[in-house]
Amino acid sequence: MSDRMQISNLSENNFEQCTKCSICTTVCPVAAVTTDYPGPKQAGPDGERYRLKDPAYYDKALKLCLNCKRCEVACPSGVHIADIIQKARMDAGEGKRASLRDTMLANTDLLGTVANIVAPVANVTLGLKPTKWAMHNMMAIDKRRTFPAYSRTKFETWFKRHAADQQNAYPNHVSYFHGCYVNYNFPKLGQDLVKLMNAAGYGVHLLNKERCCGVALIANGLYKQAKRQARVNATNIRQAVNGKHYTVLTTSSSCTFNLRDEYPAILDEDTSDVRDSIMLATRFIYKLVDEEKIKLIFKQDYKRRIAYHTACHMQRMGWQLYSIELLRMIPGLDLVELEQNCCGISGTYGFKKENYERSQAIGATLFKDIEDARVEAVSTDCETCKWQIEMSTGLPVENPVSILADALDVEATRKANGV
Repeated sequence: MSDRMQISNLSENNFEQCTKCSICTTVCPVAAVTTDYPGPKQAGPDGERYRLKDPAYYDKALKLCLNCKRCEVACPSGVHIADIIQKARMDAGEGKRASLRDTMLANTDLLGTVANIVAPVANVTLGLKPTKWAMHNMMAIDKRRTFPAYSRTKFETWFKRHAADQQNAYPNHVSYFHGCYVNYNFPKLGQDLVKLMNAAGYGVHLLNKERCCGVALIANGLYKQAKRQARVNATNIRQAVNGKHYTVLTTSSSCTFNLRDEYPAILDEDTSDVRDSIMLATRFIYKLVDEEKIKLIFKQDYKRRIAYHTACHMQRMGWQLYSIELLRMIPGLDLVELEQNCCGISGTYGFKKENYERSQAIGATLFKDIEDARVEAVSTDCETCKWQIEMSTGLPVENPVSILADALDVEATRKANGV
């Protein structure tokens, strides 16, 4: 338990400590592009004082919050501003039914399962103008938004064919929370993690049962379903951590932050007993290299110029250093570290017609920085940042794990690690 929570006269999210300095508003990407949003100070701590007096008080501007957590990073008083706003949204939405659009966008497991079955048709159909116009006018999903492509084969299906290889060939073992994006859209990222960990002497295993982490469910108001899925994930993470003594690795910064911090803060699912064993893969790998427990050997002819973008939830965790430093270990990689600006998509936020232009306006500074960097690709630990940057700049975006796997001299690394 944190020192903040041990002080009995402070509320759960510490709103009393707000000094009204407005630093949070100066870093808010939404307040920077629209006057419709008063900023996190007013929507969060100031609004909470009203809500305590009258629970029915609700400001519709709360819906404009990205939940990017930049206000919490900037706050000098440790106020959990974004959590205050999210809790207020939950209270205001209690008992209300989510729209068809929001339900569809939030149910990534259902949507992904169906789309995988007809992946080629789904990918073509989602890109057609009539489909875009229909979704724009009937479901309020903006016609200008590009959907991520779906894979014909789920990552879980691929992994089942290789699961036996992970059992006895390696001295160490980890579990992998792959998430929806890897499972339905881009299995290669999961395959790259397996390749990287195997070369380092680690067998990779999946959880007994995995559900979407729930970040999209929270954002779209499906809180009961998010809580159910959180319980399933927490139970299976405990089986891996407490039962098998595995660290649970992830390759998505948003999934990681949700599992570690949003479960207890928003969904009342206490994961404090396993929190430190849920870790982004780049952090886990960096610590192994730094402690000289493994060695990574890279190809001598690997030459690329890539920019690294710090995703908002990555910044909130403070873990971008691990991805950046690992990338800098690749001798032939010319890495440009971008200013930490929000891309604007915030998961499903940027898909919605009422948010699209605001989403693009928020990301404009980042897109210009990428253009000025004159790179051949961008790297980030967030899949939705990837979708936004690829659509808005035309450049490919890769997870640091994939870049490390592509640059790795597998045989030399396996030999160096005694595999």
